[in-house]
Amino acid sequence: MVKAAYVDKDGLKKGAWSEEEDNKLRSYIIRYGHWNWRLLPKFAGLRRCGKSCRLRWMNYLKPGVKRGEFNQEERDLIAQLHQELGNKWSAIAAKLAGRTDNDIKNYWMTHLQKREKSNKSAEIFEEEKSSEASNRKKLEKGSAGSDATSVDPKSCSRKSEKSKVSSEMFILESSSSNSSIVLNSFKWDLNLSVEQNGLEPL
Repeated sequence: MVKAAYVDKDGLKKGAWSEEEDNKLRSYIIRYGHWNWRLLPKFAGLRRCGKSCRLRWMNYLKPGVKRGEFNQEERDLIAQLHQELGNKWSAIAAKLAGRTDNDIKNYWMTHLQKREKSNKSAEIFEEEKSSEASNRKKLEKGSAGSDATSVDPKSCSRKSEKSKVSSEMFILESSSSNSSIVLNSFKWDLNLSVEQNGLEPL
């Protein structure tokens, strides 16, 4: 909805332009050109500021300005150029014949920006999904490798007990010099205890 025209405290007209104002501005610029936007309204007989006259001419009254809906080719080109140039609306408008930078910016903000955000969100979701899948595969591969190299704890305990018995016997045999009877009886006691524990005798 276009804002209704009104006069501000400085005596300048604001809001919607009338057909009479459009005709005055058009005829003056066609005849004399836009030499100074700040002074132009006074000479054209308009109670408007220079900025308002410039925007009205550039976006609506300038010959060759294309108005109306954007076609599919223009939408795709705007999206591509915005990806390359960013918010440089004047540079984008130079690539689209008849379209103004203001018109392109408004169309981007109201239509294409939402589509671009949804596309980026979908891309981020797919990337996260693929990274999660790859991490899951790595974890599964790592767990499978650890299972393949796992050692039976019972066999470890048996080996440690056997080595302990052997070391104790070695200490006793090396320290004992009294008689072979004491050593043999000690060895027999050790073998007996090893057999009771289900280990191989020495």
